[in-house]
Amino acid sequence: SVYRELNINFVDELDPGTMMRKAIDAMTNTLDPYTNFVSESQIESYWINEDDKYQGIGAKVAIIDDKLKVIEPYEGGPALKAGIKAGDQIIAVDGINIEKKRLDEINAILRGLPGTDLNLRIIPNGKTSPEEKKLVRGEVNIPNVPYSGFVTDDVGYISLTVFTQNASNNISKALKELKEKNPNMSGVILDLRQNGGGLLHEAVNICNLFVPQGEIVVTTKGKVKERDQTFKTLAPPLDLELPLAVLIDKRSASASEIVSGVIQDMDRGVLIGQRSFGKGLVQNTKELPYNASVEYENGEPKDIPDSQRSKFKTKNGRLVLDGGGVTPDIKTEGKTLLPVTQALLDKYVIFEFVNDFCKGKDSIEKVGTFQFKDFEAFSSFVKRKGFEYELPEEKHMKDAIKALEKSGNQSEIAEIQKVLNKIKIKKSNDLLLARDQIIDEIEKEIVTRYYHQKGKVMQTLDDDGDVKKAVEILRDSKKYKSVLSTK
Repeated sequence: SVYRELNINFVDELDPGTMMRKAIDAMTNTLDPYTNFVSESQIESYWINEDDKYQGIGAKVAIIDDKLKVIEPYEGGPALKAGIKAGDQIIAVDGINIEKKRLDEINAILRGLPGTDLNLRIIPNGKTSPEEKKLVRGEVNIPNVPYSGFVTDDVGYISLTVFTQNASNNISKALKELKEKNPNMSGVILDLRQNGGGLLHEAVNICNLFVPQGEIVVTTKGKVKERDQTFKTLAPPLDLELPLAVLIDKRSASASEIVSGVIQDMDRGVLIGQRSFGKGLVQNTKELPYNASVEYENGEPKDIPDSQRSKFKTKNGRLVLDGGGVTPDIKTEGKTLLPVTQALLDKYVIFEFVNDFCKGKDSIEKVGTFQFKDFEAFSSFVKRKGFEYELPEEKHMKDAIKALEKSGNQSEIAEIQKVLNKIKIKKSNDLLLARDQIIDEIEKEIVTRYYHQKGKVMQTLDDDGDVKKAVEILRDSKKYKSVLSTK
């Protein structure tokens, strides 16, 4: 009724799509940080995130400076097989000029049924003349376990990036291979950092690899009591004795918290890292008319003080707290990117620099040997690009100046401007202060170009504080047992 009256009487023309979207978003935003509306135009991208495969060219793309660039071709995908590399610019798809098109419109053109042909007109990285590339769309498998191996002679490592189909099978396979290579392993590290979750049954099955059959893993409760469920481990475990260290951080959410929480509650392994995201719910989607959906989506973590959290005991009688995420048994500082480093990533400055670096290079040294040493070249590149970034406090001060300008309070404006100038001077040294961190990100980007996701994970392991702490604990059986004993 409100919309009808506005549509009839408001002085300007109204866009019904925009009005309805704002109304829907306003409704869902009043509930929690997770409930969101997914429109028909967004739905295909959403389902890609829910599974480990989709039909398309097998590459991550983004619009950078009004140009569609290939960010990462997935290993084994059609794009990589056709010789398309990171940094290549796509200018046309099946003869359709994609200039000025939105990313969702471009993705709709790129995707299609497996086996169908696709012609891309691209400008390869480092060249100026366009080339034609023909590829065949296919099912693109995005690995949920990009790497598993040994970080030392006797400590294994498994990285799980998302809880998609076959995640538990892939971890089981990786663990079996590690045990075959070294039957006398001191322990294994399961890395759930930056893992935002996924399928509930995969979380249950992963727990089942390490805990006895018949154990309750998780229960779900909602408004409709008949839909409440209890999930138990249904199969014989793969290993009940092998020492286990689980790595978590503030981006470990949902299914990651189920697995890490169960391992902690049952004293099956040691948790290392930072308190997890704190998403105590199971994701569901509800289909709506016109091919839309309502879903639960990641929001921002909310820190809950320990004094407001309920107390529980683990199997061995250790004290743990509920709410606000899973607290690790051994807390570490973790890695937090400095504002300048994050801005360099967000604005694709590091990506574009690596495009220049990789021109004409068919290969680099193997992972673990390769090092980037020319930080001066990167600094010069940043200056040429005219890179700038704004700190949150700068934005607040600029907003304050705008507000004060209306009242004409020049003295206060001058004081704030002095502080802004000091921040600007201080920021001029930020690049140098973040040198080591920026080099790490450059090395990861370069290694990913040649060794894909597996190489990216391997590149970070040698200098990973959480991994080093896990190795220390797993190799010291006395210390490992003491962490899991009653405190």
